[in-house]
Amino acid sequence: MFKSLKGIFNSNNKDLRKRIYFTLMVLAVFGLGTNIIVPGAKQITQNLSFLDLLNLMSGGSLKTFSIFALGVMPYITASILTQLLQMDIIPYFKDLKEQGATGRQKINRINRYLGILFAFIQGYMYSVAFMGGTTAEIVKTTIILTAGTSLLLWLADQVTNKGLGNGVSLFIMAGIVNTLPSTFIQAFKDLVLADTFTQVVGVILFIVFILAYLLILVGVVYMQISERRIPIQHTTRTDSSQAREQSYIPLKLNSASVMPVIFASAITSIPTLIGQLLNNSSVTEFAEKYIVYTTPTGYLLYIALIFLFGYVYTLMELNPKEMSENLDKNRSYIPGITPGEKTSAYLRGTISRLTVVGSLFLIVIASIPILFSKISSLSSAITLGGTGLLIVVGVALETYKQLESSVVSRSYQGSRKRRHRR
Repeated sequence: MFKSLKGIFNSNNKDLRKRIYFTLMVLAVFGLGTNIIVPGAKQITQNLSFLDLLNLMSGGSLKTFSIFALGVMPYITASILTQLLQMDIIPYFKDLKEQGATGRQKINRINRYLGILFAFIQGYMYSVAFMGGTTAEIVKTTIILTAGTSLLLWLADQVTNKGLGNGVSLFIMAGIVNTLPSTFIQAFKDLVLADTFTQVVGVILFIVFILAYLLILVGVVYMQISERRIPIQHTTRTDSSQAREQSYIPLKLNSASVMPVIFASAITSIPTLIGQLLNNSSVTEFAEKYIVYTTPTGYLLYIALIFLFGYVYTLMELNPKEMSENLDKNRSYIPGITPGEKTSAYLRGTISRLTVVGSLFLIVIASIPILFSKISSLSSAITLGGTGLLIVVGVALETYKQLESSVVSRSYQGSRKRRHRR
């Protein structure tokens, strides 16, 4: 790792440093935007339990109702929808999927337009539910929120093309990291400075809080990098070359990442949001009693949805039949497994077992903040690890891999040029 980071400051990597500086500059713009409040808006004082994840991923912008209150979630919603449509639901989207790079560009453009449409709808719902006012004020707030999301999507494209990493993922990570200092500051105030505990006990509890955070972080990193490697052989290679370089199919333990948690949070938040939008107290009361994931029945529904979406999303991302067909096209096979239907069945069984473990891990991670808020007397603004750390670790690892790959590629190209000169 340190060797790769040291390579960034090599004189041959000026363009890479420019990419890093550009990315940091755009992230600074994102941080600035999260502190610009929508004109005439006030901080939301009511409980946001059903939208805590969205508020977390937007850097607390929803709670303060800043111009970036919606974040990039409308785009993510659009991406999820188009992914589902590619599964033989609409032939047009399936054809785009099979067109390779050209099809991906078209799908990405559709995601942008759908994301802006969803941002307008979502912005209108939040404006009515949380801000109120006249029709003109609601429309003005909706347009501002939609424009904020549109600006973020444009900046994300710039980061992806001119910076380092995936722009959308980096904005989500930046939003979560942006809330960490306030979390630790509030924990220090509640544990050490408040009169709830003696100063010695408060300091000890604060240290325990930090150690628990680090322990969860280590566990998340370990689970994110864990994978099951299925060895494969190629009929076009000789035995000697096969022995020198072993190929395998890497199957991550948590292939779905945090998407099942996002799906489950969105589903459980819909009834409460509809009740507030319609100003129907009976619907809102029913949702807050039985559907919100901080209630016993809502929590059971929440973890059931995480498990279900974890299984479905993983099989959608890792299609065993397509993987088996790709092996056949590349004239490869899994040792001891007959190519074709048996290979597909073997991959499906392996993926299913990994998905069960990965989904259970997601349930534990998503449950930590909920259970912590129940047994702790700390402020509701303080959360212990959980989904936020899962997103941060996943994005950080992917960005580091891209950075390391860029450094290695440039070092290899530099060594080739030196050999040609000789």
